[in-house]
Amino acid sequence: MAVSQEKLEKYAELIVRTGVNVQQGQDVYVTAAIEMAPLARLVADKAYNAGARNVHIDWTDDTLSRLKYEKAADDVFTSFPDWEKDKRMSFVDKGAAFIAIVSSNPDLLKGIDPQRIANFQKASGTALSGYRQAVQADKVPWSVVAASTEAWAAKVFPEAGADAVDQLWEAIFTAVRLNEADPVQAWDAHNANLHQKADYLNAKRYKKLHYRAPGTDLTVELPQKHLWLGASSTAPDGSAFMANMPTEEVFTVPFKDGVEGYVSSTKPLSYAGNIIDGFKLTFEKGRVVKVEAEKGQEILQQLIDTDEGSHYLGEAALVPHQSPISQSNILFYNTLFDENASNHFAIGSGYAFNLEGGKQMSREELAEYGVNNSITHVDFMVGSAEMDIDGILEDGTVEPIFRGGNWAF
Repeated sequence: MAVSQEKLEKYAELIVRTGVNVQQGQDVYVTAAIEMAPLARLVADKAYNAGARNVHIDWTDDTLSRLKYEKAADDVFTSFPDWEKDKRMSFVDKGAAFIAIVSSNPDLLKGIDPQRIANFQKASGTALSGYRQAVQADKVPWSVVAASTEAWAAKVFPEAGADAVDQLWEAIFTAVRLNEADPVQAWDAHNANLHQKADYLNAKRYKKLHYRAPGTDLTVELPQKHLWLGASSTAPDGSAFMANMPTEEVFTVPFKDGVEGYVSSTKPLSYAGNIIDGFKLTFEKGRVVKVEAEKGQEILQQLIDTDEGSHYLGEAALVPHQSPISQSNILFYNTLFDENASNHFAIGSGYAFNLEGGKQMSREELAEYGVNNSITHVDFMVGSAEMDIDGILEDGTVEPIFRGGNWAF
């Protein structure tokens, strides 16, 4: 890893302090690939320095994952070990901070039987539903961050050769504001700006959003008690954390049955080790009724068919085309970054915290307000410089929210 030790130290500190904001006596659960051991060790060190009680690293390995999909027995993919579920939930019960360091090869499972992938996504999603619900209700602090690896960097910078890993590191550091004179202060200012946008939208109480762009004409109804959020979230103890680093979005939850029309993707979607691209979804009464894709049609259809809830939307997020990640003109083939360069939606479960009082509601109570439930939540990008979005008030008044891909207020 050619990236400087000083930069990695600074990044690890930002992850621990701004990302999950580790508290005294708190456990920390880290997911990382073995290729990222140097960064994971630094994160553990910084977490202990911040007062962590215990840091657990859950290691992953792309090579072993690929071998498993190629050679393991079929029944391996239709079940999920109870001990894996119980391990994750034991940390949830302790109020641990969760850090996910993502770095996988976007083409990791290319050519693998799509049914195996679908079976595992369903089995793991079902088993980890308790963990997912805890995250989606801010019951624990969590943060998703990234690290550069050879396979991922080669996909993003195919002409860079041996320099690709370093180029991706620099792109990551720029996106998370690590190259600013004071990264923490830069995040504080960015956080305040996103909260200001959310406050404006919350004051408006729009009943519907209308999206228009080439290949898109979609109306999205919003629940009566919806909340727009952006940047920092709040853990049960009142401490702030940053769920995604980077983040450029302001987002809310759609009304499950209130989506009508069609929407087209504007960036490839890296999902389950495969690339899905050039796709269009058509909705009636909230439900996906038609799926079209130039690449990855079968994988996309199986995603939509994961369960009943995966036929509906769980998130609507606004990101200006002039966001720093968009303006970098880098296609990351990684949703953590690409979703922060583009307006996007999520297939599947809605976040409890996007509804007034939602953190204290059961999934059944959330459903009564129109919040979708599913074992999956997958973001896909739809924004562009040609997208206009209107907000429609209860009385039918139409107001511009986005014009030419950027904020209109």
